[in-house]
Amino acid sequence: MAAEDAALRDLYQQVILDHSRHPRNQGRLDGPDCHHARGHNPACGDEVEVWLKTGPQGQIEDIRFEGQGCAISQASASLMTLALKGASPEAARRLMADFHALVTGASAVGDAEALGNLLALEGVQKFPQRIKCATLAWHAAEQALNQGTQNGRSS
Repeated sequence: MAAEDAALRDLYQQVILDHSRHPRNQGRLDGPDCHHARGHNPACGDEVEVWLKTGPQGQIEDIRFEGQGCAISQASASLMTLALKGASPEAARRLMADFHALVTGASAVGDAEALGNLLALEGVQKFPQRIKCATLAWHAAEQALNQGTQNGRSS
C-alpha cells in the first residue's frame, strides 16, 4: 500500500509541475459575453486575472487566465480552466465547492470523481498558507461567473 501511495504522490506532483510550467488556457478573452475578475494574495504576492465567456444558457464556453505566482497558484488556475470549460453555472459552482472542500479539508467533497486531476492539489490542505494560493483563481472565476449570472443569465 505504501508503494501505491508513493506512486500516486509522484503522479500528482508531476501533474502540478506540468501545469505550473506549461499552463493551459493562458490569455485574455473579450466580447459581450465575457466576464472578468482579478484575484490577489497579498501574503505571498500571487496575482491572477480570469476571463470567462458564457453561452446562451450561461454555460462556460471558454475560460482563460493570466497571472504570476507560485507553482501551486499557476497549476491550480490551469487545472481549473480545464475543469470548468463547458460547465453549466450549477455544475461550475458544485465543482468550486468541491475543490474548496478538497484543499481545505473543512468538509466532505461532494463528487471526488468529478475533480479528476484537481485531486493533485489535495495535499495543499496540509499547508494552510498554501490554501489561498490554490484557491485564488477559483475565487476570481466565481466572481466572473457571478457577473454573468447577475447580468440576466440563468444560474
